[in-house]
Amino acid sequence: MPAPSLPPLSMPYRTPSLPGIGGRLRSVDDDFAVDEIPAYPADGAGDHVFVHVEKRGLTTPEAAQRLAALAGVPARDVGWAGMKDRHAVTRQWLSLPPPARPEPLLGVSADGLTVLAAVRHRHKLRTGHLRGNRFALVVRDVGPAADAAARARAILAALADGAPNWYGEQRFGARGDNAGAGLAIIRAGGKGGGPPKRKRFLVSALQSYLFNRWLAERLDDGLVTTVLAGDVLEKTTSGGLFVSTEPAVDQARLDAGELALTGPMFGAVMKAPTVDSAAHAREARLLAAVELGVADFARLGNLASGTRRTAALRLTDTAVEEVAPDAIRVTFSLPAGAYATAILREVQKSADGFGHDHPPASDEPGDAGDADAPDPEPHASSPS
Repeated sequence: MPAPSLPPLSMPYRTPSLPGIGGRLRSVDDDFAVDEIPAYPADGAGDHVFVHVEKRGLTTPEAAQRLAALAGVPARDVGWAGMKDRHAVTRQWLSLPPPARPEPLLGVSADGLTVLAAVRHRHKLRTGHLRGNRFALVVRDVGPAADAAARARAILAALADGAPNWYGEQRFGARGDNAGAGLAIIRAGGKGGGPPKRKRFLVSALQSYLFNRWLAERLDDGLVTTVLAGDVLEKTTSGGLFVSTEPAVDQARLDAGELALTGPMFGAVMKAPTVDSAAHAREARLLAAVELGVADFARLGNLASGTRRTAALRLTDTAVEEVAPDAIRVTFSLPAGAYATAILREVQKSADGFGHDHPPASDEPGDAGDADAPDPEPHASSPS
């Protein structure tokens, strides 16, 4: 049975008055470089081995299998903080269980995988144990590079107080029907859709679609950095969530960078706005539009537990440089779980929304595109 269709999603720009640079993103893998920012350093002692690798043309699970074979340990016991794309040059940390040793891994470089460092640590590296990622992205065919660089800098400056934290197109599959398949699973009370991992993947696509719709409505109404009564806000230093009862007070804290507005990833345990508040009404309309209620997610239990997602990202470490007569490199850092292509979408303003030749990810869970595993812990720290 075909998946139910969902209304097409319009994703407005935050900077519609500023012209984009156009061009092509990720013409070759070297044009898309990602450096993982770890949550904590390996401490040099312990039974586990943290391995810093550079990979090309490999998914994170493929790199893990290579390392496991080299170390003589089971691939299922290799840990990582976030998935990184195959079609890029990415540097990230993975962990190997005992009896792995650092020494045999140092200097390994073959078939797209290079070991940059190997250090002992006390525990396994787990999903979400990262601060974020640094991106260095080359955009080609932009016309005169000096003009494109000036336009890119103007857009990044305008996004300083918050860039829309869209889920990227790869979240929704090559055919764009993952969210519809997730809707069918929820309407069927969790039946169908394959094994639990596949179901969770498709349901998360629906949650992501609904978040994007919520974000689009806030942008259209000029409210993506405005606190409404009942909004769920996040403390940027601790990740703690609370419901706003004093919007004027909280607005000043949001403007100062102490707080961030969050949007819904609907589910049984998601923190919701105050009932009958302006924020609650906006989220209730989203669910009503797809003929669902919170109780429908609750029936799925852990398949749709739910969470909150930051609405707007404060970019850090931004830079723009000319690398060829018709190409520029755009550099910035993002927190874990954010999509670099969502930022480049705003900078490029390409006709198709995303100005690159690399197709979206497949319909299977695996590569996380240019983000990490979905919904990581926002402020992980080293466990004791």
